[in-house]
Amino acid sequence: MHRSASVALLTIALVLGGTPVAARATSSAATDECTPAGPTERYLVVLPPRTSEADAAAEVHDACGELGTYHPEISVGVAHSSDHRFSTRLGSHRTFRSAQPDSGAELATSKVSGSTASTPSTDLAEGRSTDLSGRQWNLRAVRAEQAHARQRGSADVVVGVLDSGIDPTHPDLRHAVAADRSVGCLSGTPDTAPESWQATTSPHGTHVAGLLAAADDGRGVTGIAPGVRVASVRVVDDHGRVSPEAAVCGLMWAAEHRFPVVNGSFLVSPWSAACARGPGREVVRDALRRALHHAHERGTLTVVAASNKAARLTPSHTLSAPASSPAACEALPAGLRDAVSVSASDRKGRKAGYSAYGLGVIDLTAPGGDHGDCLLSTVPGGYGTLCGTSMAAPHVAGVAALVASEHPRATPQRLRAALTSTATAVPCPGDYDLTGNGIQDAFCEGYTGYNGFYGHGRVDAPGALAAASSPR
Repeated sequence: MHRSASVALLTIALVLGGTPVAARATSSAATDECTPAGPTERYLVVLPPRTSEADAAAEVHDACGELGTYHPEISVGVAHSSDHRFSTRLGSHRTFRSAQPDSGAELATSKVSGSTASTPSTDLAEGRSTDLSGRQWNLRAVRAEQAHARQRGSADVVVGVLDSGIDPTHPDLRHAVAADRSVGCLSGTPDTAPESWQATTSPHGTHVAGLLAAADDGRGVTGIAPGVRVASVRVVDDHGRVSPEAAVCGLMWAAEHRFPVVNGSFLVSPWSAACARGPGREVVRDALRRALHHAHERGTLTVVAASNKAARLTPSHTLSAPASSPAACEALPAGLRDAVSVSASDRKGRKAGYSAYGLGVIDLTAPGGDHGDCLLSTVPGGYGTLCGTSMAAPHVAGVAALVASEHPRATPQRLRAALTSTATAVPCPGDYDLTGNGIQDAFCEGYTGYNGFYGHGRVDAPGALAAASSPR
């Protein structure tokens, strides 16, 4: 839980009973040694486990900074400093400066089709006058309609959508948006003002929310779990970037509010399916790992997009080799142990050409679309199509939400087991030459029941519901 007090720029409260931290990484800086030499920078700070807020604030102060939001449960916080030596003083292995150059940050949305939801392809008046579900081949791919005969989702289940914000006025989503559970996390500090979590320039979050929970009312589109509610947890800024502290804030918010399921269709900046070492990546990985594990321990299943750019990913917990190795690509938060990572498949069930893959990273696959067959969903002002692993993840999150609706006490482990044990197995393709040039576009490792393209297979909605209800 995030707390606040007067010692910091943003406010933090003293937590008593914390254990003393290990020896400081650098000598304490005398106040007169602090030399503000430029604009105030924001830093992600990762401290030893069980570091109290008081000790964290003191360490940051000694390094010529001020502590803002702090999560004592995971010993991760946000600090501010205008002294360019702050990171060196506190320890570069414990800090990450948020304003580092972006090396390809992205939402997990592919541009393969040239189809974009920025401008609605179907306006509200037209879409609401007819049932568009016939154009949603993705519903049939995961057998959502059969599942809906048994379970459509409970309004008691709130799914956290960590994304670019949701349009709460869209008729297909008006019933679903839980405004009282929604929050903006762009600064790393929770902000519940409506303007902080609503969609602004990007349709991405609204599109994802529609795939997950659009109303099944015979008009417009239908979501995988049309009866559940969604909380808009805005972590993506207007440039499509997700700072590590925003992602941590979103995950901690989900844990605090005990969302049973979270959907994260994003990659953490400043990397995108990166295969080269960047400054502070280990710090960011550790912060996300702690936040994900804390959410998991509090009862939240986190479903994430695997990313695009057709990267071959390596499980993050095996990255002891130099990150410059071709076998050491990662796309955080995909590949982290407590995340369910989802690849994208096309209408024929093949791995979409853009989708990331990797044995030990991909847990499941779901429809993400590809050339000419992107997925139709809600966007501000109407309906539009997008392709990407961003679109695949909410199918899995939606099925998990259906299971959670039927089994309110289901743990993340039980939800994961229901999803993976009943997935429709998809074998590695014998030929994956997508362009017909005689060259394989990617190589699939593994076997029919578990491989690097599809994980355990394509998520199956009625199967997951049945498995969760079977005697254990």
